[in-house]
Order: sequence, then structure tokens, then C-alpha cells
Amino acid sequence: MIEHTESGGAVTFRVKVVPRSSRASVAGEHGGALRVRVTSPPVEGAANDELVRLLARELGVPARSVEIVAGHSTKNKTVRVEGASGERLLRLALPGGSAGG
Repeated sequence: MIEHTESGGAVTFRVKVVPRSSRASVAGEHGGALRVRVTSPPVEGAANDELVRLLARELGVPARSVEIVAGHSTKNKTVRVEGASGERLLRLALPGGSAGG
């Protein structure tokens, strides 16, 4: 299960990023964190930018609502998403899951 906290209309959770993947996708849960594959390399913020766009799309929020609050230069990050719920996050982490409406 994805460890997360909800406060003030936002959900905060850990993300394990796998850069340089063959395709961008949410790959379930890993050690209490959401595992996310991105195609970008971890160079000049490219992987972080792709992560933000992917999470925004999957959670149905604008990219400006997704903030990396810790771990900018590591594979293990803490992310805060305004306008998303823990329930929606947990659905996203299910195998083959989509946060959808």
C-alpha cells in the first residue's frame, strides 16, 4: 500500500522514479512508495518534469498542482498533489490501475 498523508485538499506521498525506461507509466507500489517509470534521463530536471506531467495526467489535476517537495536530485522523492485524494492515489497504484474519475 502507498503510504500517504492527506491535508488541506492535497495528498503527499513518496515516489520511486525509474528514469530511462522504455515507456512512461505508473508501475505500482514499491516499499510503500508509488513506482513511476519515465523515459527521460535524470539530467537537467528532465525526469522530474516528466514525472510531474505524468502524475498530473494520471491523477486528473493540472501540472501546476503537482510539486516535488523533497528528493529533486534522487530517485526517491516526496510529492504533494493539490486536488487529489488518497483514494485516487491508491487506485492508481493497483496493477493495471488508472486513477480515472
